[in-house]
Amino acid sequence: MDSIIKKIDHTFLKPNATEEDIRRICGEAKRFGFTAVAVNPCWISCCKKELAGTDIIIDATVGFPLGQMLKESKAAECTDVIREGAGEVDMVMNVGKFLSGDFDYVYEDIKGVAGCCHSSGIQCKVILETCFLTDEQIVRACGIAEKAGADYVKTSTGLNGSGATAEIIRLMRKSCGPSVKIKAAGGIRTLAQARIMEEAGADRIGTSAGTAIAAELAGGADWP
Repeated sequence: MDSIIKKIDHTFLKPNATEEDIRRICGEAKRFGFTAVAVNPCWISCCKKELAGTDIIIDATVGFPLGQMLKESKAAECTDVIREGAGEVDMVMNVGKFLSGDFDYVYEDIKGVAGCCHSSGIQCKVILETCFLTDEQIVRACGIAEKAGADYVKTSTGLNGSGATAEIIRLMRKSCGPSVKIKAAGGIRTLAQARIMEEAGADRIGTSAGTAIAAELAGGADWP
C-alpha cells in the first residue's frame, strides 16, 4: 500500500452532513485503508458502529470550526467526545485570542484539551488556522501549541481562506521539535497535492477527497 494512503484522515465536516454521508465515508475508509475518519462529535456513535472490528481511528473535532468558546467549554467537549469513543481529537486554536496577544489564554486553552486527551491515552491535534497568521505568528503559535502539549499542529479547518501549502508545512516543521507532528489540511484534493504535502513534512493529511486520491493511485481502476 502506498504510504500516502495511511496518512489520510478521511474527512466529512460539512454542516449538512447526514448519517448516510457518515456511513459512506466509514465504508470508504475501510475499503481504501485510510488511517482515520474525521467527523463532528454527534457522529462518533455512528462511526463506532460502522468501524467496529477495524483499527480505523475516529478523529473528532473540538471547538470546531471557530475555536471561540470558553476554554472550559472546550475542555468539557473534549471529555465528552472521548467518552463517546473518539480515538483522536482535532481542536481549533482560539485565533482571536492569539491575534489579541493573549498568549497565556491560548496556552491554557490548548493545555486543557491536550491534558484531557493524554489522560485517556489519545493524541491532540491543534488547528492553527494559518490563513489568518503571518509566518512569524505561525512560528509563535507552533511554539505555544508544543509547550501546551500538542501532539500535532495542523494548518486549517479548510473553511477560511487558503489552506495548506508546502511553504507553510515546511515552516511548521521547522518551528516544532521532533516529537510534534504536522497535519496538512485545507484544499488538498489531488494525489499531486498530497505528495507535495508529504514531501514538505506532513505526517497526516486531512482531506475530503481521499477516494479521488486513491483512484488516482489506482490509475482510475477499481481499488484492489
